[in-house]
Amino acid sequence: MIKRIDLSDDAVLDEVFTVQRLGYAVEAEIIGFDRIPGLLESRDDLRATQHEFLGYYDEEGLAGAIAFVRTESELDICRMFVHPRAHRRGIASQLIDAAGPAERTIVSTGTKNEPALRLYRKHGFVEIGTREVAPGVSITELVRENH
Repeated sequence: MIKRIDLSDDAVLDEVFTVQRLGYAVEAEIIGFDRIPGLLESRDDLRATQHEFLGYYDEEGLAGAIAFVRTESELDICRMFVHPRAHRRGIASQLIDAAGPAERTIVSTGTKNEPALRLYRKHGFVEIGTREVAPGVSITELVRENH
């Protein structure tokens, strides 16, 4: 079940914080870089975000989440993470779909994060560039146009 996440609820915040750290720890291992912002922020930092969050819940609780900022024509996916216990169940795909359509959707991920790149390509995203965020570590930016 996918539903909106309310980070003002302390129990929900704790669950999102925990699953985010677990999910991004997997990406950190894949890309060989542990300074991913989602691993560094505090609970207060997370609560203060201005992103809209949707969470995928299964019988064990929060299994994954997507966070985004929407404007009139653009959807910026700011975060996407899935609990390691729930990998390879199509949760990220369902979260992308649940975020809804936009004329333009943007997202970025670690250039070495091939599982994430495959996911986004499967959903019609194309790579538009890379940028270095630390020596030897880059982020790939992707876009999906829906005209």
